[in-house]
Amino acid sequence: MTNGTNDTKGTAPPPAVHAEGIVKRFGPTLALDRVGITVEAGDSHALVGRNGAGKSTLVSVLTGLHVPDAGQVSFQGAPAPAAGDTAAWQSKVACVYQKSMVVPDLTVAENLFLGRLGSGRIRWSALRERARDLLAEYGVDVDPAARAGDLTVEQGQFVEIARALSFGARFIILDEPTAQLDAAGIERLFGKLRELQRQGVAFLFISHHLQEVYDLCSTVTVYRDARHVLTAPVADLGKAELVAAMTGEDAGPQAAGWHAGAAAGTGDAEPVLHAEGLALDGVYDPIDFAVRPGEVVGLAGATASGNTALGETLVGLRKATAGRTLVGGRAVRPGSVPHALNAGIGYVPEDRHRQGLVLGRSVAENATLSVTDQLGPYGTVLPSRTRTFAERMIASLDIKTSGPAQPVSDLSGGNQQKVVIARALAREPRVLVAIRPTAGVDVKSKDSLLSVVRGVAERGDAAVIVSDELDDLRVCDRVIALFHGRVIAEFGSGWSDRDLVSAMEGLPSGGGKGAEE
Repeated sequence: MTNGTNDTKGTAPPPAVHAEGIVKRFGPTLALDRVGITVEAGDSHALVGRNGAGKSTLVSVLTGLHVPDAGQVSFQGAPAPAAGDTAAWQSKVACVYQKSMVVPDLTVAENLFLGRLGSGRIRWSALRERARDLLAEYGVDVDPAARAGDLTVEQGQFVEIARALSFGARFIILDEPTAQLDAAGIERLFGKLRELQRQGVAFLFISHHLQEVYDLCSTVTVYRDARHVLTAPVADLGKAELVAAMTGEDAGPQAAGWHAGAAAGTGDAEPVLHAEGLALDGVYDPIDFAVRPGEVVGLAGATASGNTALGETLVGLRKATAGRTLVGGRAVRPGSVPHALNAGIGYVPEDRHRQGLVLGRSVAENATLSVTDQLGPYGTVLPSRTRTFAERMIASLDIKTSGPAQPVSDLSGGNQQKVVIARALAREPRVLVAIRPTAGVDVKSKDSLLSVVRGVAERGDAAVIVSDELDDLRVCDRVIALFHGRVIAEFGSGWSDRDLVSAMEGLPSGGGKGAEE
């Protein structure tokens, strides 16, 4: 993939957005301290930084959700609209968030024109035709009559981008747009973004996946602790330098990635987890593997590989059509989450927002959801026990929070994920199954979360990491690569990026143990 460019002749157009001297406080907390950013027309500009760096606050200022305490914002050389002028802001900027903002029960056409349907009688056929023309204008291949909730993540993003452009916006913020896409989906998304760049649309690209910054963007800005650290051409900034700018620390050996092996499981010990001929019709073929005490095993593969479905089968979310799962030699009832929990399987789901957290509840309530039977006599839940239990989990996982009563929705992404893991570990499981455990978190939080997963094995239990993220898989003692529902290769801890990625794409390069051996 190549960086997007915007070749212009003559006088360069004004920046899509220019912000300078932005200060924003929330009570005593300084969220932005005299920061700035300039995104040129037709450019893809990356904004990176650890959780709490100020990225989300900047987005809220650039989209008109919050008024800065100081500083200025302009779009295409003109001052930002007045606060509260929604229509004016929509004509300047839009944000496509990691969590889709489409209304799932409405059609694509209804989502595209939501708020612009008027008060009279609606001609639905005409609305769908207008939607079809709009989607075609921006090359989006989606049925206008389709229910938005049935779209793929990728299609939903394209619909949101098309809607933003239909208001006249030429500056779009992408907040972790690839968090739930496989490699092919990312490639298609980036291709569409480059097409729009050639039309003069500018993008602010926010991602914790640093390789994507190099694949897509020409410029990168780094924030740290609410301050601007640097802005530089991507081509002039090495990855070690970028990580150092984000963390404020020199990139040591850990920054290059984990390499497991020292705590590998005992080869002749009885498996903690054993999948015997496990299969799910139409999703993955019969698979056999075992995880021994002290071992972390990775199930690697893209979205269509079946690795996520396999992980969900292990924890009882899906019912296998063949084979069985055993924990400590005892069979787990197929398709039963309660039975899997009682058997000793802990679970970290793929999407913490939809599957992992009750966002309206506190840190304590979320961390103890799996152990409510231990929080009081005769089925009661005592607040004192809940608080004490949660305080212990907060301390052990170093969750950054004001206390157990803080709403979990107020935490950063990395700390929200720690709460999800806390709940999974609350029952002291014998095996932890974690699906993409570091999705949407920053570099520092990623290391912390993977340390927790690694710690499960180090105490003598076992863990399974289901992911296509190479950094997630580096903590594994073994990695099993799946492609289209079949095991295609198995690697020890010394695998190379090239070999593992090749296997996940269905092209084993000889670095791993082939499935046919």
